[in-house]
Amino acid sequence: MSDKRGPKPSEPIDLIALPGSERSPADSVAPRAVDLERQGEIEATVVLRRRADADTSLGGAPMDPADFAEKLGADPADVELVTSTLTSLGLRMVFTSIPSRRIRIAGDASTMSRVFGVRLEAVTSRALDGSEVQHRHRTGGLMLPASLGGVVTAVLGLDDRPQARAEFRVAEARAVSVSYTPIELGEIYRFPKGTDGKGQTIAIVELGGGYRQAELDEYFSGFGITGPKVTAIGVDGAKNAPGQDAAGADGEVLLDIEVAGALSPGAEIAVYFAPNTDAGFVDAVSEATHASVTPTAISISWGQNEDAWTAQARTALDNAFVDAAALGVTVTAAAGDNGSSDGASDGRNHADFPASSPHVLGCGGTSLRATTGTVESETVWNNGSGGGATGGGVSTVFSLPTWQGGVAVPTPTIATGGRGVPDVAAVADPTTGYEVLVDGERKVYGGTSAVAPLWAALIARLAESTGKRFGLLQPTLYADATTKATGEGFRDVTSGDNGEFAAAPGWDACTGLGVPDGTALLARLEKAVG
Repeated sequence: MSDKRGPKPSEPIDLIALPGSERSPADSVAPRAVDLERQGEIEATVVLRRRADADTSLGGAPMDPADFAEKLGADPADVELVTSTLTSLGLRMVFTSIPSRRIRIAGDASTMSRVFGVRLEAVTSRALDGSEVQHRHRTGGLMLPASLGGVVTAVLGLDDRPQARAEFRVAEARAVSVSYTPIELGEIYRFPKGTDGKGQTIAIVELGGGYRQAELDEYFSGFGITGPKVTAIGVDGAKNAPGQDAAGADGEVLLDIEVAGALSPGAEIAVYFAPNTDAGFVDAVSEATHASVTPTAISISWGQNEDAWTAQARTALDNAFVDAAALGVTVTAAAGDNGSSDGASDGRNHADFPASSPHVLGCGGTSLRATTGTVESETVWNNGSGGGATGGGVSTVFSLPTWQGGVAVPTPTIATGGRGVPDVAAVADPTTGYEVLVDGERKVYGGTSAVAPLWAALIARLAESTGKRFGLLQPTLYADATTKATGEGFRDVTSGDNGEFAAAPGWDACTGLGVPDGTALLARLEKAVG
């Protein structure tokens, strides 16, 4: 009988490199006098390849979840190989998901380091918002037991530095020139009358913060509506934790729920709270996508420029969006609040991920002035240095999708042609922003993080009216777009810039196809879905 036990701790493991796992040092790293061995178990997420014969071409009706798991999930033989190999090396399996191809593992720091050929240390570093954070840290690439080569495509969460930032801005009271309730914006953007999202579920991904139901009730009752049923779901040990960060993550959470809920009060909202790590992000999207009740839309208001992700994490998250599209889920994501540079300091333009994924509806921002439902002007949001501007540009990671080939995407820096961002837009300027209630204070918020839930709510109402979920919307939205026109369902934004890129008739790298005319968009989708 064969011995399935792995090498003893003193024995070497036959390891090979894990492609795409190379990680740069965090900003301003300083070691901490902390023994990781005494911190208890570390958890990480292992991502597996799809079945060998998987067909990920998207199109047609949404797949049945059981059919999806059988055709596009992990091969049970791969799951067994990974489980037996890692167990024999001293790691513990926390849970396994065949549909999303994930295995959550746990073990002490020394075992994790030995199995994945990495040095983990406790450090402090500077987070994306400039604050000091404490986390595990690694640099360079990871290794894998040789038998898992090609089977495991990512190992996430060993380094648990913050991965993304919330894409919102709070307006100073003296700077606000005009503000809107979400319901007023629904009228301005002509959301379909007679719809409220009934029968639909909107999932919202949050990487921190929390909400109180009493505060939501107060906010919605101010509009004379009951508001949606809101449920909090914890991922990877995170949970709804309100009241700890009123100026940060709480503001993001409440902005997202209040915008989506006021515009689609008949829908149910599921809020997925996860750690702000690469593993947390992937796990939250995967849990939302493969929930027992498949959502109509997933709204994401967190992101970071493409270069700030490891290739393995970016690919794993993009594959989670492929899952969503195949199951009929439309993912909306904020395109960023720092103009064409996306806040990078290298002097180059950067697209924000996950909005740059071709499987995500990227959401840009405008500055809006309207009176009693009549638009006086709508331009690209750009308040200058330090004031914020809509993200947008050309991906250096994702190739130009076929459905975007008919519009004027700027010349890319990769030979295959880059995916243009964003796809759509709505108001994001905090000086013409959204009236919200955050930790007991009424404020005006902006940022493209408000645009993602606005579009998610619109999609829920469109799905309610048509009786169908849409999945990847872009092939339909871009079908009659040209280099000079955006097509039915949009009001083009043709004035302003976000730094490098300027608005113009037709699609542009500031506001995409434009802002929604929800009623016209419904008519268009009704034709498309038959």
